[in-house]
Amino acid sequence: MRRIAMLVPVVAIGFATPALAGPRETLTEAAFATPDKAAALQKINAAEAQARAVLARNPQDRDAQMYRAIAIGYRAKLARSRADAQTAKRMFELLAQADPRDPEPQILIGGWHLDAIEDLGGMIAGAVLGAKRATGLAAVDRAVALGRNRAMFPALAALMRVRLDAKDTATAAALAEQATRTAAPTQIDRILQQHAAAILPLLRAGNGAAAQKMARRLLPFGKLG
Repeated sequence: MRRIAMLVPVVAIGFATPALAGPRETLTEAAFATPDKAAALQKINAAEAQARAVLARNPQDRDAQMYRAIAIGYRAKLARSRADAQTAKRMFELLAQADPRDPEPQILIGGWHLDAIEDLGGMIAGAVLGAKRATGLAAVDRAVALGRNRAMFPALAALMRVRLDAKDTATAAALAEQATRTAAPTQIDRILQQHAAAILPLLRAGNGAAAQKMARRLLPFGKLG
């Protein structure tokens, strides 16, 4: 049985206050630019500590709540923690309930379900964590619909869909195309827009196996193997 792991795809909220630029940048670096697991965990823990400090001053700060949840989710993956995975899921769901029109929690929820399935397989992920393919895909689709002005949402959707199903190249290609044409106002948008452009030729060619392999490398922590 593969070990329990959870990968949360979104690394940061794009429009954070200056006080939260630290955790945003730290999480982005941990997810996309740190090939060493121990160093990535250090950065994740540092980002959570920064978010906690903001929450100590203002418990209602939504950006800080989001960053803390993402950090916990990242740690769940790298430390193989079922408890952290379930905690992150609850936090994502609370954020979504507080603002159903915000695409960020939707992509986090979608990623939680689909990443659990990727790591454990559908049957085990469902039995152990309660992960569901349909729930994950529905949340990803909501994120794309709600986040039309940012490239990160269709880019992530394209990568997660072809990773889940190598035969789903047509849907993934349409999403990757959308990502390349959508605004990229933040660092994470630009990173993911570049990733969508990189995988697009494989998707257009219908080369699902190669696209799936590339998607796994391009999603957060893909450099860790």
